[in-house]
Order: sequence, then C-alpha cells, then structure tokens
Amino acid sequence: MRVVMSTPVEKMDRPYGKRWAALGVLCLSLLIIVMANTTLTVAAPDMTLDLNLSSADLQWVIDGYTVPYAALMLLLGAIGDKYSRRGALVLGLVVFGVASVAGALSDSSNAVIASRALMGIGAAFVMPATLSLLAATFPRAERAKAITIWTATAGLGIAAGPLVAGALLEKYSWNSSFLINVPIAVLGILGALFLVPPSKAGHSDRLDYIGGLLSVIWVGSLIYMIIEGPHFGWGAAAITAAVVAAVGLVCFVLWELRHPCPVLDVRRFARRAFAGSTLAVALFFLAVFGAFYYLTQHLQFVLGYSPLDTGVRMLPLAGAVFVGGALTALLTPKFGMKVTVALGMAVGTVAIALLTRVDAHSTYGDFVIPLIVLGLAIGLSLSPCTNAIMGSFPEDQLGIGGAVNSTSIELGGSLGIAVLGTVLANTYSDNLADAAAKSAAAGAQIPEKVLGVAQDSVGAGLAVAQQLGAKLGPQQGASFADAVRSAFSDSVAHTSVVGAVVLGIGTVIVAFLLPGRKRSATDAASTAAEGAKGTGPQSEGRESERV
Repeated sequence: MRVVMSTPVEKMDRPYGKRWAALGVLCLSLLIIVMANTTLTVAAPDMTLDLNLSSADLQWVIDGYTVPYAALMLLLGAIGDKYSRRGALVLGLVVFGVASVAGALSDSSNAVIASRALMGIGAAFVMPATLSLLAATFPRAERAKAITIWTATAGLGIAAGPLVAGALLEKYSWNSSFLINVPIAVLGILGALFLVPPSKAGHSDRLDYIGGLLSVIWVGSLIYMIIEGPHFGWGAAAITAAVVAAVGLVCFVLWELRHPCPVLDVRRFARRAFAGSTLAVALFFLAVFGAFYYLTQHLQFVLGYSPLDTGVRMLPLAGAVFVGGALTALLTPKFGMKVTVALGMAVGTVAIALLTRVDAHSTYGDFVIPLIVLGLAIGLSLSPCTNAIMGSFPEDQLGIGGAVNSTSIELGGSLGIAVLGTVLANTYSDNLADAAAKSAAAGAQIPEKVLGVAQDSVGAGLAVAQQLGAKLGPQQGASFADAVRSAFSDSVAHTSVVGAVVLGIGTVIVAFLLPGRKRSATDAASTAAEGAKGTGPQSEGRESERV
C-alpha cells in the first residue's frame, strides 16, 4: 500500500475507487472529536478528586475544548479549502494527539485546561475537513448515503464516549480517557495518508483573513458568554463577551457583504434550505446535548450506575441513530427534505417530552424508550440537514460548508448545556431547599451551610448525605440522600419541559423556513451554477458527472 499523493480527487475522471474506505477514515477521525467531550463527563469525578478541582476549574476543563473548537472552524475550514483538505485533517489529528498526551501527563487544573484548549484547536482542523473531504470524494448520487453514515458516527460518539471511558476507569485512572485518543489519532493519520485522496479548491481566490479573524472573535466571544454567564454569573466578563460578540457579528456581516471573496457569503442565509437546515442543526443539538447532560447524571447519581454501566445503557441511542439514518434514505426521496426533517424534529420533541415523566421512582426502563426515540430523531433530521448545508456550497468551498455545519452543532450544544443546565441547577437547588424546609418543620433541621453545599449539585448533595449519615446516624443520611435524589429527578422532569417546548417551537419555525421540493431544486441549481462559475472545465465536468 502506498501513500495517496498523485492525483487530487478533483482531477480524477471517475469517482475515487477507495472512497468507502476513505469514509471509514473520516468517520474514525470524527469519532474521537465527538468522544473528547462525552468521555470527559464520565472521567470528571475522578479528575476532580485527583487534581482537587473547583467547580469553576471543572467547568473550564470541559469548556476549554469548546471555545477554540467552535471559534476557529470557519477560518480553518477556509484554509483547508485553499491549501489542502487532507493536510488540514492530518495536521488536526497530530495536534489532537499531542494535546491528548499532554492532557494525560497534566498534574494541575491549568495544565489540563491548556491541553483541552489545544485539543480544541486540533478538532477545529479535523471536523470541517472530514465533511469537505467526504463531499469532494463522493459523487452526488452517493453523497447523501455517505453523510448518513457520517451523522450516525456522530451519534455513536455521543453514546460510545461514556462506554469507553467507563470501561477504562474500571482499571485505570482518568488519564486513560486522554490516552485512548492517541492510537485512534495515529490510525486516522495513517489512514488519511494511505486511503484519503488529496483535495483542495480547484479555483481559489485570496483568502479573506480579516473575515476569518472577525468570525473567530464573534463566535469565540459568544461561546464564552454562553459558558460564563449561566455558570458564573453575569458579571463584567460575561457582559464584555456579549458586547464583543454583538459588535464582532455586525462587523463580520458588514465586511463579508462588501468583500469580493468573503470567507462566508452571508447572503446564503437568504436561501431557505440553508437557513432552515442551519437552524435545525443548532436547535437539535441544543436539545440533545442538554438532555445528555442531565441523563448521564441521573443514571449515575440517582440510579447508582457506574460509569461503565452508564455507557452501556446509553447504547440504545446509538443503535437508534443508525435506524433513523436508514429511514432517512427511504423517506427523503419519497417525501422530500422538509417533511423528513420536520418529522425528525417532532420525534425529538416527543423524546424530550417523555422525560417529563421522570421522578424519584423511575427506573432505567423509563429511559429506554426516550433514548431510542431520541436516537431515531437524530438519524432522521441531521443527515438531510447536513446534506443540504453542504449542497449549498460550490465545490471550492466545501471546507466552509463543513465548518458552518460543525459550528452550528457546537453553538447549539453549548447553548443547550448552558440554558438547560442552568434550569436544571436552579430547579434542583429550589427543590432541595423546599425539601429541607419540610424536614425542618418535622423537626429534622439541616444546617444552612451544609444545605448550601448540597444545593451546588446532585453529586455534592449525595456527599453531604454521606457525611450526615456518619455524624447523625444512617437514618438521617439516608433520608437526606432520598431528598437529594427526589429533588434532582423532579428537576430533570422540569428541565425536560423547557427542552421540549424549545425544540417544539423550533420545529414549527424550521418547517416554515425549509422550502418544498420545487424551491429546493431551484436553490440546488443556483449552487451548481455558482460552482461552475470560474472553477474551470475540470470542475464543470466533475459537477456534471455528479448531477
């Protein structure tokens, strides 16, 4: 086997013969990027104890990855288009692997946060490169199927992260959750060099670095605000970030409207298929990431499952994603994208709504159906949306298309964890305070300082219950632990109401925005004409072959 270096995929006179093997490499690369966050949610308790992390430290260990990841994708996607998409993928995997080693060797909170931030930079290279290489390598007739597999891999990563981390933590320390990335990154690099064809824009104008820098500023500031405000209060840092994000967005839009070769032509948002698909992706991941955030906590803290057991019990979601993707391949050609996406979002709304029935007496059986329904919804909605977003860009800007799709995922996910996480925390705190007041009225007084610690999180509440049991007797400790679990279960139900309402309203908006079949065909023809304009005869021939 030799390194694939000779003919760029754009100049091949027929579809690349090893494209399905190349897709496996792209999906493997995607998998570790998605798992980087979901594995950490399981490893976080051990890391907190070992490094003595504060709640603020832990928050930035998690989100230090997200800020550079989301902020840099648009600029790095454009750089990959101009110079080398495969080169961007390989470079990103190298950075990600090196940062993972650094994270495993870290012995302080600052070192872990810095390593996670470096991992985020690597991921910002990898994520748009996987989609742009996929779109460049596959003919249009096969692209939807390939994107369905790509989407299913993302769903698998969400569920597989806790499973892999849980299995490792049975025998090893939290450091292993970083080290597992290294062999996968090495496999991805080798696979990219031997199986993925080189690719870059056939016709590339000068890069809009100012537009790219403005995108970094406003997206990074927005993500920082979303993280900082709800978790640490709306102080000077959060307000400053909000102002910078707003001003940066305005400057970005004005600059892109006037630039002859913008990094992102914002006029695309006037196309209903593009705007509706981008909104759908953001809203869907708002609900999915938010639900995942509190479901994993409920399984571990309320139902008492180990990290490994929790990972195993999330697998129905991953399996259902693949089934939903298969249904998409059948439904979209028959009913059109608008119906399929709206149906998927409606099914997702039902899945979140089912979680409103959760209470202190719920068992794992009460979560199986919502997990399966949510997985089906992911498979149904995201593949056609991703296909529509990528189809809105000409062949020379596939990296930008991948970056827009991936940025929508990160913005939606960050917003979901911030908004639904805040609702969850506030509701849990209020519920526990009410339970303590009832206990006080019955003669079982809980010291205010102790209650304040317990209100911080369900994990802290159970730790307080254990301490109370040691000091005041097992019955007192068990009673307080029951109150903590009940307060958290009720907050899960309440937060699910909010999530279902948000996704339900979003479903109506997206269904209104997405065009019918005739309008979609017009938009596709417009994009094809845009791609042919100025891209040379080779690109025109390739585009004609795909259509």
